[in-house]
Amino acid sequence: MGVIGRILGAPAATTAIGQTVTAVAEVFTPNATKKMAATHEAYLAALDEFGAEFQYVRPGFFDRMVNGLNRLPRPMLALGTLGLFAYAMVDPDSFTRRMVGLNYVPEPLWWLLAAIVSFYFGAREAHYFRTRPQRTPPAAPAEPRAAEEDNPALAEWRRGDDR
Repeated sequence: MGVIGRILGAPAATTAIGQTVTAVAEVFTPNATKKMAATHEAYLAALDEFGAEFQYVRPGFFDRMVNGLNRLPRPMLALGTLGLFAYAMVDPDSFTRRMVGLNYVPEPLWWLLAAIVSFYFGAREAHYFRTRPQRTPPAAPAEPRAAEEDNPALAEWRRGDDR
């Protein structure tokens, strides 16, 4: 037995002192493994709680109404633009007066409208971009040298045969 064994006595005493030192050290510096395990358990508990909230989905009237309203802007913009063309042909004088009225809208208001519309459609595109299925790249051909064997000129060039 070594010097520490002679000073401290039996191996059980050495083990007890080691455990005590570890416990005192964890008071000042938390155990990283225990911290990761606790964080993981908290994360799983939060996921379970959120999952329980949406386990039984029963959309009510309000949910159906909001889902319907969320689907309106794109068709309304498209149909409204076509309606403006029809309106210009049906009543050109009134259409002209309204377009001149749009000229008096201040520029910052146009920027605000552009920001709202672009954020709305940008958020939709970002959502579809994040939730699209991932495609796997095509596998490499099994024998890439097969094409070279069929091309004698390429094989000769690779060998460096210059005649």
